[in-house]
Amino acid sequence: MSVSAGARVQRRTSGLSDKARKRIEITILSLPALIMFLGFVILPVFMAGYYGFFKWKGYGKPTVNGQFIGFENYKVILTDPNFQQALGHTLFVVVASLVIQGPLAILFALLLNQKFKGRALIRTLIFVPYVVSEVIVGTGWSLILQTTGALNALLKKIGLGGADWISDPKIAIWTLMFIISWKYIGFAVILMIAGMQSIPEDLYEAAKVDGAGFWRQQWSITLPLLGPTIRIWAFMSIIGSLQLFDLVYIIWGQYVSSTAGTSTMATYMVREGRLANNYGYGSAVAVVIFIISLVIALTYQRFVLNRDLEGALTDEKDAKRRAKRAAKEAAKLAKANGNAAAVANEVVSQ
Repeated sequence: MSVSAGARVQRRTSGLSDKARKRIEITILSLPALIMFLGFVILPVFMAGYYGFFKWKGYGKPTVNGQFIGFENYKVILTDPNFQQALGHTLFVVVASLVIQGPLAILFALLLNQKFKGRALIRTLIFVPYVVSEVIVGTGWSLILQTTGALNALLKKIGLGGADWISDPKIAIWTLMFIISWKYIGFAVILMIAGMQSIPEDLYEAAKVDGAGFWRQQWSITLPLLGPTIRIWAFMSIIGSLQLFDLVYIIWGQYVSSTAGTSTMATYMVREGRLANNYGYGSAVAVVIFIISLVIALTYQRFVLNRDLEGALTDEKDAKRRAKRAAKEAAKLAKANGNAAAVANEVVSQ
């Protein structure tokens, strides 16, 4: 009795030491990333928030070369029609990217998940735009889409009139969405393919036996099991759309984007901060963008991503519970076998 109690105490002690050692390992491994996050994200945000209280041109100390104006910059941001327009364009890009790229990525992934000749070539053609620099993509499309560019020249040759794809406010936003979708859909397709290939093939075989056709299988098996992948991609797409800057800046420039209806919060920040030589105001805009992005990201995580996390934790708890139950049953079986062996030895000795 005392031996078993001592063994339990020893197991508890070793368990605590294992937990402590695990915590130390996690702390050491995460410390470099935490330091970088504090140095390159949190600290700049606080500095930008501080600079946002000044009317400052960006040189010297804001307390010496600038003028303290309190929350005036933030008040101007929230009441500026140009910022409201840029915010509206950004939110439109967020929603349109999800609506356009999501279904297309799933359809392309379904196609490329089948075996046919030329599949590798098509997969490469879809993914290549994603790895090409935004500068190259923006420069190339700006040359193609100019009023005297290749696209209008081709349309005129076949008898169709050209269009002002870049400057026309009725067309420019859809031009931007086409370029964004062409550029980034490859990443979504690769994620969807990876998610589809992780689905057990036995499920499709069982569905075939039950008489389910191809599209019924995709609706009842692929889409539900692809849910976590879709939600992760959607989160990354939302964050990327909120930060959209380079393609708009390269193709439309700092001023045309506003008149053409393609300005974003990031281009507004650069135009009103750096180009207008008002770094205090630009810093305040950066803080507002950070807060908007943080609120959207936390909301999405709270109501969407946490469901997958809770499911994973529940599965882990169930696995641990099953393992403990199996260990108890094994211990009982071993004890029963031990008692049976003792009885057998006693009978033999008699």
